[in-house]
Amino acid sequence: MGRELRGGLATFFTMAYIVVLNPLIIGTVADGDGQFLGDLTEPGASIPLVAAATALVAGVLTIGMGLIGRYPFAMATGLGLNAVVAFGIAGGMSWEDAMGIVVLEGLVITVLVLTGFRVAVFRAIPAELKTAIAVGIGLFIALIGFIDAGFVRRIPGAEGDASVPLQLGGSGSLSGWPTLVFVLGLLVTVLLVAKRVKGAILIGIVATTVLAIVVEWLAEIGPYKGIGPDGKPFVNPDGWQLGVPSLPDDVTGTPDLSLLGDFSLLGGFERVGVVAALLFVFTVMLADFFDTMGTVVGVGAEAELVDEDGDLPGVKSVLLVDSVGAAAGGAASVSSNTTYIESAAGVAEGARTGLASVVTGGLFLVAMFFAPLVSVVPFEAATPALVVVGFLMMTQIRHIDFGDYDVAIPAFLTIVLMPFSYSITVGIGAGFISYVMIKAARRRFAEIHPLMWLIAALFVLYFALDPVKTLLGV
Repeated sequence: MGRELRGGLATFFTMAYIVVLNPLIIGTVADGDGQFLGDLTEPGASIPLVAAATALVAGVLTIGMGLIGRYPFAMATGLGLNAVVAFGIAGGMSWEDAMGIVVLEGLVITVLVLTGFRVAVFRAIPAELKTAIAVGIGLFIALIGFIDAGFVRRIPGAEGDASVPLQLGGSGSLSGWPTLVFVLGLLVTVLLVAKRVKGAILIGIVATTVLAIVVEWLAEIGPYKGIGPDGKPFVNPDGWQLGVPSLPDDVTGTPDLSLLGDFSLLGGFERVGVVAALLFVFTVMLADFFDTMGTVVGVGAEAELVDEDGDLPGVKSVLLVDSVGAAAGGAASVSSNTTYIESAAGVAEGARTGLASVVTGGLFLVAMFFAPLVSVVPFEAATPALVVVGFLMMTQIRHIDFGDYDVAIPAFLTIVLMPFSYSITVGIGAGFISYVMIKAARRRFAEIHPLMWLIAALFVLYFALDPVKTLLGV
């Protein structure tokens, strides 16, 4: 019981940032009609509405995952998926139409689960590739941790052969109190994990948050970017990456849930045409389909809940809740909800059952009313947990036979392309395509599951989506 409670808390604190981050992504982008979510016209006016709906849907679905899926997997709006909706879909139609596309995608995936197709695909993947998915996600989540904390940063405007895409800190070296807070938090968490202290990750998050609040109170650092008193935007290279860790003036607030049900199921087809709308549905569906699969495999393997073939017993229930979550996220205007890789933080604390998810989901529901407190935990305090979890997931690489190039090369591509492309789906796709090609080139056709041919072909289409759109004139 104690492990499940700690695990639920750890998972919540490592993914509670989505209540703050999702509104900043989809609540600040205008649609094709120049309006923001909720038919609002002022930038930022949608943020509190999106925050409340994000917490509500995440809470309900995560509890559903615990009660129906019965595994320690948490759900919330998918990062990456929300960016696709905001920057790739909503710009050509209204927000209601874009969320209708998301609902349709969720309904299609739900049908695939009910017909057994999604489970069949899950079981058709070779065990070595499933392990590679888990390892790749470990690297990916560690990179996310370093970048979100500002320890590693993108170089603004870095283009051409003379530059590198990432660098240490803001100028090639570490600076600023927030970076020091992250480093100290990482060291504390690493030491606690190495000493096998129970609750190590959660203790690390809480301790680092307290340190961050004290540092901000003493130094008055402020955010990384924002709007100054003169109304002009500013960038503070040594500021806090997302939330400023200070105690809020208001602890509670009444959530505004007016975004629920604000979608148009078929409106997108009228705005951009049938072919373009179907391509949008396909794009979101494929990313959602395999992001979840990678997360379930990775977290399940870390928890030692998978069998010798890398399959998760009772996975159909997990995938069903996840599929319904995609549609529910669109119906609530918060974008597709999916299973979160941050669930690994709870697993690292010992969570093994759905009780941990019920705890996490309950905290999300509470977060609707205590949103100001959720924003107290800065990235610099939560991300050390992601780095440590990344290490724990990386240890599974020992199960891959790198002497067998038929699986070693696809496994390698899967592992490295997840962090290099900043996409779980890209890593999985490269691994699947290369696996089928290598086996076929060596005439080992009997070792290729029929579904692997289909999946590889779909990923080829996924990678060639822009040329296909150009060819079709959409």
